[in-house]
Amino acid sequence: MLFGKKKDRNIPALNTTSTADISFMLLIFFLVTTSLDTDEGLTRYLPPVPEKNELKQMDVKREDLLNICIDADNRLTCDNDTVTARQLTGKVEQFITERGNKHVISIKADRYSSYEAYFAMQNAIVNAYTAVREDIARKEFKIHYSQCSQEQRDAIARICPQRISEAEPTEGGEQ
Repeated sequence: MLFGKKKDRNIPALNTTSTADISFMLLIFFLVTTSLDTDEGLTRYLPPVPEKNELKQMDVKREDLLNICIDADNRLTCDNDTVTARQLTGKVEQFITERGNKHVISIKADRYSSYEAYFAMQNAIVNAYTAVREDIARKEFKIHYSQCSQEQRDAIARICPQRISEAEPTEGGEQ
């Protein structure tokens, strides 16, 4: 054997033809099976933009107004009575039913109240509207609200509009 001459060695090659396919399949698998967090929010419709020089003032009778407040200690009050979120749902539902489309719900929150308390209050109000609209759908159309057509939902919204007035946050019990 000669010492200066090297043998030709064949380096074994790794077959990578299907690696891209496998990577793509894994990527698709993880995209399909991963649940992404969804943002949660409150459904509110803003009033239409007024025409120039058009100011609408709405006179509301005291008996058509329901005052809901949250203080800095997350205490929820409805017309100066301390209530839980569940009790609030019942009071709002009863108020909407009694007042019809003339009702207005006024919300005041302290700047230092927690988001949890605020959203619990908002959910209680939404639950009350949902219950009232469900009752109307059953009485008027003999079906669940979720099965109503858009025209039927619009009719229910005219009977039971969502009228919520929210004041700027206050600090330390300001009114």
